[in-house]
Amino acid sequence: MACAQVPLDEQQVTEKGPLGKEQTLPALHPARKEDRFFVPYKSPPEDGSPAEVVFDETLQRCLDSYLHHAPRGLDLATMPSSPAVADMQRCVHRAVFLTFLRMATHKESKESFLTPSVFGEIIYENFLFDIPKFLDLCVLFGKGNSQLLHKMIENIFTNQPSYYVDLDETVPTVLQIFDTIMDKCGLHCEGAAAMEPMKLNAHKQPTAMTMSQQDLVDLVLYLCDSTTTIQAFLDIFPAACSSFHSHGFLSRLVSFYESAVPDLEKAVRKRNFDATGLQEDLWKRLSHSCRKIVEMAQLLLHHTCLQPILEGDETRTSYLLQGVQSAWDSVGRRRPHSHSQYQGAAGGAAEAREPERGGEGLRGAEAMVDAPRKGNNESLLTCIRDLLPDLGEGFLLACLKEYHYNSELVINNILEDRLAPSLDQLDRAMPRPVVEPLPDVLNVRSNVFDDDEFDVFRRDQVDMSRIWKGRRGERQRVAERQAAHSGAESSLPVLRDGGGRGGPGAWREPEAYGLDDYDDEYDDTYDMGQVGANDTDGDSLLSRRPFTVPQILRKGNKPEFVEEEEEEEEPLQNNVNRDQFVQDPALLRERAEARRADMHQRKGFRPEPRPNNVVGQPKGQGQKQETVVDRRKKEASKGRGANHNRRNMADRKRNKGMIPS
Repeated sequence: MACAQVPLDEQQVTEKGPLGKEQTLPALHPARKEDRFFVPYKSPPEDGSPAEVVFDETLQRCLDSYLHHAPRGLDLATMPSSPAVADMQRCVHRAVFLTFLRMATHKESKESFLTPSVFGEIIYENFLFDIPKFLDLCVLFGKGNSQLLHKMIENIFTNQPSYYVDLDETVPTVLQIFDTIMDKCGLHCEGAAAMEPMKLNAHKQPTAMTMSQQDLVDLVLYLCDSTTTIQAFLDIFPAACSSFHSHGFLSRLVSFYESAVPDLEKAVRKRNFDATGLQEDLWKRLSHSCRKIVEMAQLLLHHTCLQPILEGDETRTSYLLQGVQSAWDSVGRRRPHSHSQYQGAAGGAAEAREPERGGEGLRGAEAMVDAPRKGNNESLLTCIRDLLPDLGEGFLLACLKEYHYNSELVINNILEDRLAPSLDQLDRAMPRPVVEPLPDVLNVRSNVFDDDEFDVFRRDQVDMSRIWKGRRGERQRVAERQAAHSGAESSLPVLRDGGGRGGPGAWREPEAYGLDDYDDEYDDTYDMGQVGANDTDGDSLLSRRPFTVPQILRKGNKPEFVEEEEEEEEPLQNNVNRDQFVQDPALLRERAEARRADMHQRKGFRPEPRPNNVVGQPKGQGQKQETVVDRRKKEASKGRGANHNRRNMADRKRNKGMIPS
């Protein structure tokens, strides 16, 4: 610290440098100099009429300097810390506004007034008002004085229509603002939105991530100031929307938002800044700029597209409202509740900006965004904590619940310190509340069989002897029947008839036949002989096929006589079996016709068309319907060919020299 006895030119001061390191400098070093703007103040004249301002150049310079250097709403750093200075600044602010309001009035009283045409010529020829001044007036005095400003600017444009021409010539300059920002970011508009061709060295321009920190700060401040000023002018003087819309301002605005804003947001989030709090301040200004861009688009759409329809045709208005309602219903969303029905041309915009009872109202595009559903909490928390990692999950959950789970609105209100009073009282590092585990379903269930002897959910051991399937004692009865049946079978002998003749071994026990040796894989394909009482005791092969001597080994080629048991022939059942090679022809034709009809049905066969019958029966006896139809067809198509064009064909042959003339 400097000592009071040391002269000022010899004092040394220790302070932090640009890199954060402490350094010692003389107290009068040029690096410690701070620029100050001293605005010469002169009390406004008592009259303040346009004629007096024309001849007082000092007053014009004073008013212009105030519009140029007066702090805007977001310039909190330039606000005076002393209450006395703040009160004086408010007085000057009010005096300047009243001066401009008096300058825009051509009639002060019944005795003191100017004709509208002369008034318009005075303010226009002497540059008392111009388009840049209108922009500054709207951004400086628009908050709280929008109706007076609207009446003042409307009066000036009404008495001097040349300002509309100036406004039309100013819009391209306003559009150049967005081109300048995109050019600084190394971007370029493509398609119809581009005002000029891309430069050859455009790819060498630095981007938002590579430019210097000071350039990025200046770019964000420039964007914030420009968007705030333009939005304030369009909001206070909606008649200017038609001039902006005629120059394609809306499409250029959308193209700029899609191209430049993501790059600027990425640069502000990921770059490292030297000063503490600079990143947060830039993010607030960038978010403010985005909101103003959306509000500008809403104003342009409302005053240039919707308002002419709403004021001119009720049928088209109802049609559009029904279309919007059906669009909401088709995506499964509920239309936001409004406090009143649509009132006037500006009802929609005013209702979107009207604050709700008990909290901050939705404004601009926020009023049109459907809040995400409650089941998406984890993704919303992740999105917010990526930007604000120092905040606790419990605090963020409370914010999401307060703002109906709209993450964008939560981020915006946290950055701008516009949280609800109930959220300001919470600890911002509050963790997520511990969720108690749900009780076991088995412990909370209710059943009529709870705590009985068969409750396996509460008992480890159950008497299985009291559990059976089917009727009680059924297994025991089945076992007893099987035992009785097996005992009866073992006591009975098995009789086997040896080909109708008795003999030794005719009676055999069941064990001799191996009844229990059943083989399921046994191949019985060639077992064609009879099995049972008619089996012979001899060779099984001879029982199925008699032995035959080959014909080459027979003596005298005499047929071998084999004694066989004569079997009685069964009588023929009918004549068909007796004479198979001659069948009834009618039956054969009927079968063939059935096969033919079946084949035609499978192949989609169509029978041949019926021959035409145009002769019919003798005259006077009537004709059949087929004859009448055939005659009608012949009459309709008889001129198509045949001999009905003989003359034409003869002329054709004669022209070719085929018939001598």
